Amino acid sequence: MYPWFRILKIGLPVAILLLAACSGETPVETLRVLAWPGYADADVVAEFERRHQVRVEVALVKSDDELWTRMSANQGGDFDLFAANTAELKRYIDSGLSVALDLAALPGTARQLPRFRDRAAIPGITRDGAVHAIPYTYSEMGLIYDKSRVFEPPVSMAVMWDPRYQGKVLAYDASNHNFTLAALLLGAANPFQLDDALFAASEEKLTALRRNVLTFYSTPEEAVELSLNNHVALIFGNYGTQQLKQLQDAGIDAGYVIPQEGVLAWLDCWAISRGAKNRALAHAWIDYMLEPQVNQTLTERQGLANTLTPSLSAADAARVIWLQPVEDYARRAQLWEKIRSGDRRE
Repeated sequence: MYPWFRILKIGLPVAILLLAACSGETPVETLRVLAWPGYADADVVAEFERRHQVRVEVALVKSDDELWTRMSANQGGDFDLFAANTAELKRYIDSGLSVALDLAALPGTARQLPRFRDRAAIPGITRDGAVHAIPYTYSEMGLIYDKSRVFEPPVSMAVMWDPRYQGKVLAYDASNHNFTLAALLLGAANPFQLDDALFAASEEKLTALRRNVLTFYSTPEEAVELSLNNHVALIFGNYGTQQLKQLQDAGIDAGYVIPQEGVLAWLDCWAISRGAKNRALAHAWIDYMLEPQVNQTLTERQGLANTLTPSLSAADAARVIWLQPVEDYARRAQLWEKIRSGDRRE
């Protein structure tokens, strides 16, 4: 046994390594993953750990704003991989928080549908010919309604402002999506790029929404709980079909519609952080996520589409508006905090 007085003298970190060496054990490498709920279930993680003889630490986020805060806090040094939608990737690439991927280390991409293999045609995931992210899952953000309270399927997201449903509406707690939605309903040609006039009009519209909602939710699980404990009639489905499935599984007679003005849709991708300690292992995780069994698990459990099998009909696909980078993330976030808290405009 190694003398304890020597352990105290050399310091704990070195002592741990010495004790591991004396016992014949090799310190287990850790892969740090920052993801969304449902993207890395315990059994999925356990199989990856078994194959690669590593440990995986999964941290979950509830919004794009939280994802950015956690990734940028230590210049990407706290995580090896992260999952982000294509509209958000631009600022990670701009700030150097993501790194270019080695496609040769990702043979699983050959299984993806052609639309996802054509990476140059997907806005936001390439830069100067280099690929920074691999599509993983996607969903349109449709409108969910309780059939026992809304007797005719709604046709527009504008119904969330209807005073008949005051206090019975759930909206999503996110600055970017809400300003984009408001601008879309205001008829903006490009709801992702707002000028001062559209910012002011969108702020007024979102203030009116705050007065009509029950509250703003962050996770699909939270939306289910709120729906079960309140008379919720309408929900902005930020998690799309994943959220619909959870509500139906909870016994709520929920319907789902694609609004006539078009529907915002997100495409989440896996990216490798600049702070990744083992990029080969990080690539192995992404390739593992593209295995059919893992993808099917995501669809069966979460109700989300995957990049290996088709999901959208031609009619619905025509109304999909893929998320794009916005003109000013910080401005949207600042204004949204004021709106949500009930502060009056200056």
